Amino acid sequence: MVRQMQRSRKIHLDVADMRILRELQEDAARSVAEIAKAAGLSQTPCWRRIKRLKDEGVLSATVAVVDRHALGLDFVSYAFIKLALPSRSNMEEFDRAVMHWPEVVSCERITGQVDYLIKVIVEDMRAYDDFLRNRLLALELVSDVQSRIVISTVKTSTGLPLIEA
Repeated sequence: MVRQMQRSRKIHLDVADMRILRELQEDAARSVAEIAKAAGLSQTPCWRRIKRLKDEGVLSATVAVVDRHALGLDFVSYAFIKLALPSRSNMEEFDRAVMHWPEVVSCERITGQVDYLIKVIVEDMRAYDDFLRNRLLALELVSDVQSRIVISTVKTSTGLPLIEA
């Protein structure tokens, strides 16, 4: 599920909420009873808290984490993108384009000498070259691309650092 960036708003979470979130980040496919037990709660209050966390937008999606290697997606690159003219309309056009490229698994607008940082996952170097030529550089908005190819992944996580209050 891809979501547009929202303005930051802090929702009050207590220790029990944080325990539930930690358990869900570890394995959201477990039953409410298992999550409740691990979080030190009974089942009904745990279910209510999970529902509230969903309703308040703290839990935005429940997804499966797919092993990219099992699908033959063995090439990862980070690309620093510089727009020819970083105007509002060009940024919006670039944002729209990126949303349609499945190879791009994350896109960040950043400060400094470049405008964006994207993470691209494809099968191999040939597929990455195809992505660069036929998608990224086909956008005449882009003036420069600096790629950093990943040699090995030391750590990857979908979880956020949760600290109990």
